[in-house]
Amino acid sequence: MAEEHRIANGRKPKTSFVIVDAQSVKNTDTAQTKGYDAGKKVSGIKRHIAVDSEGLLHAVAITAANATDRAGAIGMIEQNKENLSLVKNVLADGGYTGEPFRQAVKAALGAGVEIAKRNELHKFAVIPKRWVVERSFSWIEKCRRLWKNCERLVASSLAMVQLAFIRILLKRL
Repeated sequence: MAEEHRIANGRKPKTSFVIVDAQSVKNTDTAQTKGYDAGKKVSGIKRHIAVDSEGLLHAVAITAANATDRAGAIGMIEQNKENLSLVKNVLADGGYTGEPFRQAVKAALGAGVEIAKRNELHKFAVIPKRWVVERSFSWIEKCRRLWKNCERLVASSLAMVQLAFIRILLKRL
């Protein structure tokens, strides 16, 4: 469906550029998969997404919150190789810094990794291009069921995220 939207906007069906990020989400009592993200002080799951420059979803994975951003992103890329086959550049934030992540992305996709870093500490500034993935997270949080992880199974949680992005695409058509 994202491919059809890209074609309608005069773009190639598959993207050559993705922005990756992760979001920690609190769990309800019913969830089976739990972890603790000490950096954000959240007990729950972590959503890893890869979006194009329009904020459309091209890959998604869900892990326990204690999984690192890098490990989750590598797993997501491995699971979605076919959909990301034409990707030549991956943009990520400082949490993805490191040679092992670069090498894993290069091995899986043959793509380069660009890290967007903040120039000034202790001052809010929008990092160019990074706001697109943050906007995508805010879009899915408008779905009442996704502001917190209410699903018992990870597969159900993954399906709910995919349904939220389908809803976004349908609104655009």
